[in-house]
Amino acid sequence: MELEQSNGVKDHTAKYFLLKDEDDLKYGMFAKPLPCFGCGIGWFSFLSGFACPLMWYYATILYFTRHKDPRERGGLAASAIAALICTVAALVSFFILL
Repeated sequence: MELEQSNGVKDHTAKYFLLKDEDDLKYGMFAKPLPCFGCGIGWFSFLSGFACPLMWYYATILYFTRHKDPRERGGLAASAIAALICTVAALVSFFILL
């Protein structure tokens, strides 16, 4: 069985073939490290939200307005859920004390 590589060279012995040209090294948009110590704004906001819950609301706004980097979505979603839980807890506490 002959395998043809992407550059047109046939290889009779290899089981795998090259999909991209090695000379064409394009760094994608997601090759850059994430801000905030490498964990991203979402996870940084989630962790710092335990000290200042307003960070959760900031990350929630970013979650609904910013869709550039899919690596950020997990942390931003976790912050949005934490903001929702914090809001529900505050409303329940308010109605109990009233």
